[in-house]
Amino acid sequence: MKQNYKLLKSRKEISIRWKLIAYMSAFVALLLMVTWLFQVFLLDIFFLSVKKKEMKGAALQLAATLETDQLPAQVYEEAADHSLCVIIYQINQQKISKKTSVDATGSNVIMSLTQERLWDFYEKAMENGGSRFARISFGGYEIQSDTDMDVLFDQMEAQDEFGEPVRIPTKNVRLVYIHLAKTASNQQYVILLDTNMQPLNSTVQTLTVQYLWIAVIILIMTSMMVVILYRRISSPIIRMNQAAKLLAKGRYDVEFSGEGYRETRELADTLNYASNELSRLDGLQKELIANISHDLRTPLTMIRGYGEMMRDLPGENTPENMQVIIDETTRLSALVTDLLDLSKLQSGTATATPTLFNLTNAVREVLLRYDQLIKHNGYRVSFAYDVEVNVYADRGMLLQVLYNLINNAINYTGEDRTVTVTQTVLEQSVRITVTDTGDGIAPEEMPLIWDRYYKVDKVHRRAMIGTGLGLSIVKEILEKHQAAYGVNSKLGEGSSFWFELPVIEAQIKNQVEE
Repeated sequence: MKQNYKLLKSRKEISIRWKLIAYMSAFVALLLMVTWLFQVFLLDIFFLSVKKKEMKGAALQLAATLETDQLPAQVYEEAADHSLCVIIYQINQQKISKKTSVDATGSNVIMSLTQERLWDFYEKAMENGGSRFARISFGGYEIQSDTDMDVLFDQMEAQDEFGEPVRIPTKNVRLVYIHLAKTASNQQYVILLDTNMQPLNSTVQTLTVQYLWIAVIILIMTSMMVVILYRRISSPIIRMNQAAKLLAKGRYDVEFSGEGYRETRELADTLNYASNELSRLDGLQKELIANISHDLRTPLTMIRGYGEMMRDLPGENTPENMQVIIDETTRLSALVTDLLDLSKLQSGTATATPTLFNLTNAVREVLLRYDQLIKHNGYRVSFAYDVEVNVYADRGMLLQVLYNLINNAINYTGEDRTVTVTQTVLEQSVRITVTDTGDGIAPEEMPLIWDRYYKVDKVHRRAMIGTGLGLSIVKEILEKHQAAYGVNSKLGEGSSFWFELPVIEAQIKNQVEE
């Protein structure tokens, strides 16, 4: 039911194609909105700001050359460069007289201003600190707002109905800048600059039409780009999705291909690696089941065989036969125990409880378990060390590590049946090495020997001591202690398994320094 719900939910989710279309559409809409805002809606504001800046700069340049021979040339230059109508008036004893003028606009309103209007501009500029901007219609009316323009047109139409002559205002508004200047000789001047604002309306209309065409073209191009991107992005994902479904069904030979983008190639490489690992783990799992079945079947077969023999044959109920049953039961119990211990370690339910103990004594304690083996089977297990060392770890787990490493060495040692345990004190740690004289391990096999039931020779044989799970348990315990471990081996020269733990003196020193 839960799986069906997830499947139904996944079908309701939006595909990458529609998400891509939605994201691209939102981005294009935002881009068009910003373009319209700055290129159309706010164009007059930016244009007015730029023109005002130009007119202020031109007025300052003119003011600097008022009583010089450069004035005519400067007036012509400023008018031509910025499309201005320039008039400079001189004020002398309450009279305003024109000094010079240049018109580079073709039409203006300041040339026809009356003396009364000039004085009005002068007084308002004085009140404003010496300069002032004004919007003037061709009728000579000053426009304070768009409402003023609408009122003028209403008045014009009303008067036209009566046939009375009027000064016709138009919506062609001029921008006028009044700048008052005083020279070093204390002579006052009025600099009037006039520029046309009418082209801006045509420009806005042109840009609006262009904007609509651009919006349509961009939308078409975006749709085409979305289709291309969808095919380029989704095609490798679809192929990998189909291959992943085959992988989920147990087809580990599938190949993931993510050509097109670095991310899809990396994803394909990761999935190919996962497929290979799953194939390897599947093989190990099958081998594990076969090996466990073999190790379980052998003691059970012997227990059953000896039990039936003792039941059916008179005189076979001997202590020796009973001991065989007991030994096989013990081996069977050890196998089950090791399987449970390994499962607990890998699942994280088994936790380490560190204590301070003598590692050297622990090694000697483990070696005592092999006295009978040494006496009856001719094995030689030696222990070499210089000083006794204390460590801080889980003593029970470390004893299990030592026991399993020695068992492994005994099972694989050479014909001389020699196993050597060495304790080496390094700068801040102690290394325990267990060496055998067996056939050794090939370099490509070393990373795999820590897997459960992994056999270098690929032929499962019953371990003389232990259950065959020892190295897997060793790996889990040492990783739980964050201890370094490894194996050194050469073919034909035996193997040396080792692990390192911090000595307690170095550990205490590090804690004090921290």
